[in-house]
Amino acid sequence: QVHLVESGGRLVQTGASLTLSCTASGRTNSITAMGWFRQPPGMGREFVAAISWSGRTTLYTDSVKGRFTISRDSAKKWLTLQMDSLKPEDTAVYYCAAGERITSSANSLMTRDIYDYWGQGTQVTVSS
Repeated sequence: QVHLVESGGRLVQTGASLTLSCTASGRTNSITAMGWFRQPPGMGREFVAAISWSGRTTLYTDSVKGRFTISRDSAKKWLTLQMDSLKPEDTAVYYCAAGERITSSANSLMTRDIYDYWGQGTQVTVSS
C-alpha cells in the first residue's frame, strides 16, 4: 500500500506561480510512475502531468506545456508540480497519483484508471 499526501494549494491571482508537493509513504518500491490530475468545478478528473519513477520520462497535457513542470525525488519520495503563469482555467482540485503498472508510454502515463493510489487532493484557485 502507498499513501500519498498533497500540499501547497491555495488562492492566487492570474499570472502567479505555485508549487504543489506530494509525499509518498509505504510500499513505494513498487511504484513505476507518478502523476498529477485535476478536477475543475463540475467536471471530471483530467490528466495534467506524469513522470516515470526513474525521472527519464515526463508527459504534460497540452494546456499546461511550457507553464507547468513535474519533478520528483525518489530518495526523498517527493513529487512536485511547479505551476507558472497560472490562469483561471487552472482552477481545480489537484490530485497526486501513483501506479505500479504504468509504463513509460504516453498512453500509459496519462490513463487515469491504471493509477493505483491517490491523494486526497489540494485546492488551487486562480482569480481573474
